Amino acid sequence: MAKKHARMVIAYDFDGTLAPGNMQEHQFLPEIGMKPADFWGEVRQIAKDHQADEVLVYMNLMLKKANACNAPVRRDDFKKRGKTIELFEGVVAWFDRMDAYAKSQAVDLEHVLISSGNEEIFAGTPIKKKFAQVYASKYLFNQNGVAEWPALAINYTTKTQYLFRINKGIHDLSDNASVNKYVPKQERAVPFENMVFIGDGATDIPCFRLVKDQGGLSVAVYTPNKKGGKAKADDYLKDGRVHCVVPANYKEGSDLDRIIKAQIDEVAARHVRDGLLGARL
Repeated sequence: MAKKHARMVIAYDFDGTLAPGNMQEHQFLPEIGMKPADFWGEVRQIAKDHQADEVLVYMNLMLKKANACNAPVRRDDFKKRGKTIELFEGVVAWFDRMDAYAKSQAVDLEHVLISSGNEEIFAGTPIKKKFAQVYASKYLFNQNGVAEWPALAINYTTKTQYLFRINKGIHDLSDNASVNKYVPKQERAVPFENMVFIGDGATDIPCFRLVKDQGGLSVAVYTPNKKGGKAKADDYLKDGRVHCVVPANYKEGSDLDRIIKAQIDEVAARHVRDGLLGARL
């Protein structure tokens, strides 16, 4: 017999997806006196010179730059910086509205973040409590509560690991055995076809492709009025990486709002069909 409700997950990138730009650019970089182009240019150069992972490099460089100008790097300091982040239009109200719509369709909906940005900065945003799981790059903190080393770095390829964790219901990051264990499709916590991935950039391509190929919905968003933003997103559509491209507008009645509600309808209908088929068998 089918379960009463279908389970569904919307997984989101953060930078450029839920908020314009990179989260470090809103307060941290101005605080240390650096322009975004200079900081990220230095990150890319160090990564190239040392053949290093850019996420590890940016996290380490943040600490070095902060130390050089005495900018505080305790957990609460990062959280305060997150409070200044301006989210895209409609984001704050989005989660409750989608939850209510899903509930009306007998769908249990969860929201999950999969981001290369800082978990500690994200924790200061007003939407943090809307997420069932947050997978983002984060620091190790010493006995004095000061960040001293990257604890987790999530890059464009490792992002897909977290989709499999969602799929199998394995959320303990120290458990690497279970996430690689074979689990029959019908026993998995959230089928891939019940997943949506929303992202904006090149670091999201593996997630776009995985979710799309496995029967879920991949959506590329772009910053409204940003030069070249739509063209880049359109390339993902032309290359077959995503199902659709829409502005990063989360207001009721927006293109994104209609698309996600339609996908919730599809998940609900499929759950009913599968339940009827199972009953007949």
